[in-house]
Amino acid sequence: MTIATTITILAISFFISVILAPFLIPILRRLKFGQSIREEGPKSHMKKAGTPTMGGIIFLISIIATTVIVGNLINVFTTQTVVMLLVLCGFGLIGFLDDGIKVIFKRNLGLTSLQKLIGQIIISILSFLLLRLGGTFDTTVTIPFVEWSVDLGILYVGFLIFWLVGFSNAVNLTDGLDGLVAGTASIAFTALGVIALFNGQIDVAIFTFAITGALLGFLLFNANPAKVFMGDTGSLALGGALALVSILVKQELLLLIIGIVFVFETLSVILQVAYFKLTGGKRIFKMTPIHHHFELSGWSERKVVLVFWFTALIAALIGVLSEALL
Repeated sequence: MTIATTITILAISFFISVILAPFLIPILRRLKFGQSIREEGPKSHMKKAGTPTMGGIIFLISIIATTVIVGNLINVFTTQTVVMLLVLCGFGLIGFLDDGIKVIFKRNLGLTSLQKLIGQIIISILSFLLLRLGGTFDTTVTIPFVEWSVDLGILYVGFLIFWLVGFSNAVNLTDGLDGLVAGTASIAFTALGVIALFNGQIDVAIFTFAITGALLGFLLFNANPAKVFMGDTGSLALGGALALVSILVKQELLLLIIGIVFVFETLSVILQVAYFKLTGGKRIFKMTPIHHHFELSGWSERKVVLVFWFTALIAALIGVLSEALL
């Protein structure tokens, strides 16, 4: 795939998001699809109550349209393309239902954890079956920085489920500050897109760069102060897609580095809950996910987001260089 094609993909998805946002945001506002802010969160976030949510619809439409248009134009539309769109739309639908329940019933809790988990598992298993039916599917897991790999065989389906569900929820946890996920996810997808190009996986590269462009367009409206939030509609879809792409380019564990912000956000919650239970109420952090800890430590929201973006960029560069040099 040429540089011109890559730029074209980025431009198409970017402008679709930019065109859709001013049209959809007022509709979400008229429908009173405003974000509910949890009372135990930072008090500074209360002013965000009522900001339209479910904005993930904007970039999801852009990603789907760009992937289909470019894929057909250059005649690259594969089983992997279908599976990537399935995960994106499937996880996005779960998030859409979750957001819908929240805004309709005016509460901060939507679907139960079990309901979301069942949906995510069904989509993950279906994705695995489609990949197997579409041809020889590599069930090995590659160890980063070395030429080692482990063939999991049929156990790979369990790994795939764990990976998609885990990163879907990790990105969802990270989505707590204006522009945080849109920026970090666009960086991570760009890195995986470059790796896909190294591997000659044009179908995967089209999808990942479509996501990057769509998120950058969305970021114009999601950056502080945000005019719209992506909601679970966007964050669950992005997390599932991110995990799947790492599987398709056979750099599953490298995602722990490229997606280091999402990993740290999740670990902070796990550690906080475990320590709280073990010590009878003590805390490691002032609040989790960890971006709230920095806010309560005196950092401005913009500073936290910029530092996390920079961290994501460094991690992505390390990931790409490790693949390019080995």
